[in-house]
Amino acid sequence: MSTDAPSRKIIHVDMDAFYASVEQRDFPEEYAGRPIAVGGRPPRGVVMTASYEARPYGVHSAQPSVEAKRLCPDLVFVKPRMDVYRDVSRDIRAIFARYTDVIEPLSLDEAYLDVTDPKQGPPSGTLIARRIREAIADETGLTASAGVAPSKFLAKVASDRDKPDGLTVVTPDQVMDFIAELDIEAFHGVGPVTAERMRALGIQSGADLQAVEESDLVKHFGRRGHFFYRIAHGRDTRPVRPNRTRKSVGAERTFRDDVAEPEAMMERLEPIAERVMRRMKRAERRGRTVTLKMKSFRHDVSTRQVTLDRFVRSESDLLAIARRLLHDPHPPEEPVRLLGLSVSNLSDPGAEVFAVQMELPFP
Repeated sequence: MSTDAPSRKIIHVDMDAFYASVEQRDFPEEYAGRPIAVGGRPPRGVVMTASYEARPYGVHSAQPSVEAKRLCPDLVFVKPRMDVYRDVSRDIRAIFARYTDVIEPLSLDEAYLDVTDPKQGPPSGTLIARRIREAIADETGLTASAGVAPSKFLAKVASDRDKPDGLTVVTPDQVMDFIAELDIEAFHGVGPVTAERMRALGIQSGADLQAVEESDLVKHFGRRGHFFYRIAHGRDTRPVRPNRTRKSVGAERTFRDDVAEPEAMMERLEPIAERVMRRMKRAERRGRTVTLKMKSFRHDVSTRQVTLDRFVRSESDLLAIARRLLHDPHPPEEPVRLLGLSVSNLSDPGAEVFAVQMELPFP
C-alpha cells in the first residue's frame, strides 16, 4: 500500500438483513426463526430483503417473489414498513455520530465512517467498530457486520467477510495479502461481463490482477485499467463524504396485472409522478433529465431518457415528458408489469432556479 499519506481508519457498517431483521424483532411470535421475505407477494411482487433463514434456499433481494416461493415453499412474505425502517436507521446513525461526524450513508442499512480522528473513545478503528456494533445490538436489538480498513474499498469487502454479526479488520500491513486472496468479482467495477473478460486473460484473483502491468490493463479495459491497477495495489484514496450529493429522485411501482394499453400506462404513471415531485420538493431539488423505466411481463427492463434545457417544474410537466417518452419511438410492444420515473441532473439543495421560460398559450 502507498505510504505517501498517513493511514486512514475507515469503517463500513452493514446491517444484517435489515428489513427482515426488524420484522423478526418486532413480531417474534410470527417471524422469529422463520424464512421471511420483505416485499411484494407472488405473482407480481419482488423480494426486497430475505432473512438468513431464507437465504440457504437461494432467496435473495431483487428476485421475483414467485421464484422465491418456488425455491422456498415455506417462505413468508411481509409487507414492508418503510417508515419504521427509516426511524431505526436514524437511531443507528445517531450511534455513529457519537464517534465521528464524517459519515457517508449509502442506504438505510449501511454507511462508511472515517474514525481516523474520533470524537470520543480510543484512537482504534477496531475498538470503535466493536463499540458501535455493541451499541446497535443493545439499543435496537439488531445485529450489524463491520469492516475496518485503510480504504473504502477494503472496508466494504471486509464487512461482507463474516456475515452476519461479524467484524473483519484489515491492517495496513495486511492490505496486499488481503487483496491477493480476493476473487476477481469482489473488485468494484468488475461485473459479470468484465469478470468473464478478465478470466479469459487468466486473471482469476487479486494476486493475478496485481501481477498485470498497468499498461496491459489499460490496453484491455481502457481508462478503467488505471483504476483496476490502483485498487489491486491498495491505492484507494477516495474520502468518506458526509452529506453525499443525491444524484436522482425517483419512484416506481409493480402492478398486480400486466398493463398493455398506452393510456392505461399513463394512468398508472400519474401517482408515480406525484410521488416523484413530492420527493423533489422535500429534497429542495429540481432536475433536467427524466428517465422512464419499463419492465415487461417477461422481466425485461428498458429505459428511455431525455435531458431538457430547463428544469422540470411540476407534476403535469413531468407527466407530459413521460407521455413523450412512452410514445417515442413507439409505445411498448409488450405488456408491462412495472413502470417508474426518475429525475436526475439535479440542482443544488435549496438552490433557487432562475430564468425559467414561461409557456404561453400562443395561437
